Amino acid sequence: MKTIDDLSLSGKKVLIRVDFNVPLDENLEVSDDTRIKAAIPSINKVISSGGSVILMSHLGRPKDRVEEKFSLKNILNPLSMLLNKKVIFSSDCIGEKTQKLASHLKPGEVMLLENLRFHKEEKSGDREFAGKLAALADVYINDAFGTAHRAHASTTIVADFFPKEKAFGYLIQSELKSMNQVLGAQEKPFTAIMGGAKVSDKILIIENLLDKVDNLIIGGGMTYTFVKAQGGSIGSSIVEEDKLDLAVRILTIAREKNVEVFLPEDDVVADRFDNNANKSVSNAGDIPEGWMGLDIGPKAIKTFTGIIQNSKTILWNGPMGVFEMNSFQEGTKQIAKAIAEATSKGAFSLIGGGDSVAAINKYKLKDQVSYVSTGGGAMLEYMEGKILPGIKAIEN
Repeated sequence: MKTIDDLSLSGKKVLIRVDFNVPLDENLEVSDDTRIKAAIPSINKVISSGGSVILMSHLGRPKDRVEEKFSLKNILNPLSMLLNKKVIFSSDCIGEKTQKLASHLKPGEVMLLENLRFHKEEKSGDREFAGKLAALADVYINDAFGTAHRAHASTTIVADFFPKEKAFGYLIQSELKSMNQVLGAQEKPFTAIMGGAKVSDKILIIENLLDKVDNLIIGGGMTYTFVKAQGGSIGSSIVEEDKLDLAVRILTIAREKNVEVFLPEDDVVADRFDNNANKSVSNAGDIPEGWMGLDIGPKAIKTFTGIIQNSKTILWNGPMGVFEMNSFQEGTKQIAKAIAEATSKGAFSLIGGGDSVAAINKYKLKDQVSYVSTGGGAMLEYMEGKILPGIKAIEN
């Protein structure tokens, strides 16, 4: 794995693809700077090595044109504060003005380019557009794991213009190291915890993990597809009717591979999808008509917690219920705490996927687990066994 430490950066202009696709509030201020913080070590490495930095990223989903609410100038203040230096801003990512600003960069200076997706050529992977980005610098670093699964101009094509002067930043290095540690888990038992609404969203990662895990815990909305597939009553719970056979097939394959699959023994159910709904606890497969499962129940929490606390490698992707509503957060909260406790006893724990990361942050447990991935879709695809274009472009 060629990393930023393997390159000579002194006196070089270094183009770094970062992932500054961060949430903004109604005042267009950054409400969560996790992804900005994640990029700081690579930026500081270039600065301390005597190079200058040109940062490029996308933000949101603009319609191939300039939209103020998606301007990266909204990132300038928090970025400058984290770097403790003024960051130069270019109002475009290509063009004569941008080239001039780049050419005048001095060692130690940092410039941020405007949103790449204001140009349609970014998402289409246009080679000419990538060449204009490449012309700004001497070295290319990809440190945007969250977009590594996209074959866009700035994540993949631009690397072609730097046959030798390209590498991964510290963030991608950490992401790959953590995921490879889980996928090649030597420390057993290995437990994967899969949650979220749909089996169809997780089928490929589940299938890939069945050759690796000892235990598979299933929670969240996808539970009810598995329960119904086995003849249980799920009331008005969410279900993928066209995935019932798939659920049966997963359970069959798991048995053949000696993987223990754990579905909730009980559920917290409600008479409507509302934080203030009437709620009760129902045995799994016995949810009354008109009621829906919105969280795992106390028996399930106890069983799942015991499995997790006895595990040595843990992967968590997806919540156990509608944790955004306080009335239905207990399952997700207790699973998060169990993972933190197992980690304190020496387990390696990887948390990935937007909702799982949001849960770990909500319960302030980020520093009590081994690694929290910044890339939702990219992490899923890597765990599914797919080759990510942004990774391949550097490895080539």
